[in-house]
Amino acid sequence: MPPAAPPDRTADRIDVHTHLLPRELPRWADRFGYGGFVGLDHPTGCRARMVRDDGTVFREVDPNLWDPAERLRDMDETRVAVQVLSTVPVMFCYWTPPRDGLQVARYLNDHLADVVRRHPKRFVGLGTLPLQDPDLAIAELDRCMGDLGLCGVQIGSHVRGPGADRNLDDPALFAVFARAAQLGAAVFVHPWDMMGEADMRKYWLPWLVGMPAECSRALCSLMFGGVFTRLPKLRVCVAHGGGSFAATLGRIQHGFEARPDLCAIDNAVAPRDHVGRFWVDALVHDPRALRLIIDTFGVDRVTVGSDYPFPLGEAQPGGLVASLALDANAHGKIQMDNALHWLGIDRHLRRKEAL
Repeated sequence: MPPAAPPDRTADRIDVHTHLLPRELPRWADRFGYGGFVGLDHPTGCRARMVRDDGTVFREVDPNLWDPAERLRDMDETRVAVQVLSTVPVMFCYWTPPRDGLQVARYLNDHLADVVRRHPKRFVGLGTLPLQDPDLAIAELDRCMGDLGLCGVQIGSHVRGPGADRNLDDPALFAVFARAAQLGAAVFVHPWDMMGEADMRKYWLPWLVGMPAECSRALCSLMFGGVFTRLPKLRVCVAHGGGSFAATLGRIQHGFEARPDLCAIDNAVAPRDHVGRFWVDALVHDPRALRLIIDTFGVDRVTVGSDYPFPLGEAQPGGLVASLALDANAHGKIQMDNALHWLGIDRHLRRKEAL
């Protein structure tokens, strides 16, 4: 696909942050004998509801969550060349016994890979892993990158599983990151199970306050835990512009310098020196915030991400980026080239013909 003319700031782009579910989900509670899962209920008409198995509604959704034809029409209207598909984070199921979580992950990954196979010019896939068991996670990562032909995986900002609550610096997870680096798997970190949710029951605060904090939690864990330092080939992208990290980097850096006895116990590399080692999407909803993350992380490390098809997303993917007075080279990087770099896809060799 030839590049668009430089004056056109709505040029085709890759959207790295989109979510997909199958139209039908198994009744996992019946299969496993306990509840806590989310399914899809199609009562009437086109819309559906994501419903917990206790009957409470998690979210109402439209067919573009599961129907590739609807999704492709939306992509054509918004000039998205390629979507990077991943599951909805509520489906991570890290809280389940590991082999049950593996069954859920395999079901979702098989479906997602099938959608990619049927539309290889428009979709790239990221699998999900049962991170509550690193050995099973590595086996499923191998399957995602091998048999299923996906480009990487999406993981949560932390792991709350059977008998263990782990941040991403936990030594038990290091082998998963090491295998991802070895395989060349792109890793997309998405917030889930937001901190403080029990204390923030009004005003949607877990999504407005907790979600940005979860992204910073993940980045600080990867930095302070030495994951980036020990695995220089690991390619990580963090959703929602890295959350609150850019706005609080000064405080994080100062804390590292003022209290190395607390912050530098596992890694001596300062937070600012990790900048440039990872990517973030541009889903920040404000031009000043977008300028901040470009200034903080660099024009080579920001990608388009819309959170399609959910309401906290960007209706016009890449529209905020297009609104900034950046030169054509910067627009090309953010709209497409940086995503290719993170995904490990050479634009000239083109694993996907559309790219």
